[in-house]
Formats: sequence, structure tokens, C-alpha cells
Amino acid sequence: QVQLVESGGGLVQPGGSLRLSCAASGFTFGSDPMNWYRQAPGKKRELVAGISSSGGSTNYADSVKGRFTISRDNVKRTVYLQMNSLKPEDTAVYYCRNGRLGSWGRGTQVTVSS
Repeated sequence: QVQLVESGGGLVQPGGSLRLSCAASGFTFGSDPMNWYRQAPGKKRELVAGISSSGGSTNYADSVKGRFTISRDNVKRTVYLQMNSLKPEDTAVYYCRNGRLGSWGRGTQVTVSS
């Protein structure tokens, strides 16, 4: 059974940082690309960042380029999203997704507010 469990969300002030984690189980983690998505209230879910199975290739939404970094540890079966210089418009529920199977985690709330 595929499981993706996100953690690390919370309330942070503008300009602050958070690191999200997504712990994976139930599939061959090191073989699959992984993605982070987010969904703000009243908006569609959008792709934030993606990483290849080896970690050698990454891609980002224009809105987060230069501020967010996706990475993975295939031994720990975990994918990360380091978020720096956070803005109020980054407020959303952040979801982890298996890029091959299409499975989703339940999400973690990130709120950027003073």
C-alpha cells in the first residue's frame, strides 16, 4: 500500500523558512520521480517542484524558482522541500505526489503571515 506522509508545515513570518518532508512507503522509492504540489484556498492545485528518481534533475514553478529547493534521500525514502524567503502568497496546503503512480499524501498546511 502506497503511503506518503507530509510534515514540517506551520506558521511562519514573511521572509522566513520552512523545510517540508514527505516520508514514502509501499513502493520502490528510488525508482520513481516525486513532486510537490500546493493548493491555496479557492485556487487549483499547482505543481511547485519535481525531482527525478536519482535526484539528478529538478524543475520548479516560476513563482518559486530561486527560493525553493527540492531534494530527496533514497536511503531514507524521503523527499524534501526547502522553502526560503517565504511570501504570504506561498500560503497553501502542500502535497507530496508520486510522479509515476499518481498517489497523493494528505498534505501539510503552510501559512505565511505576520
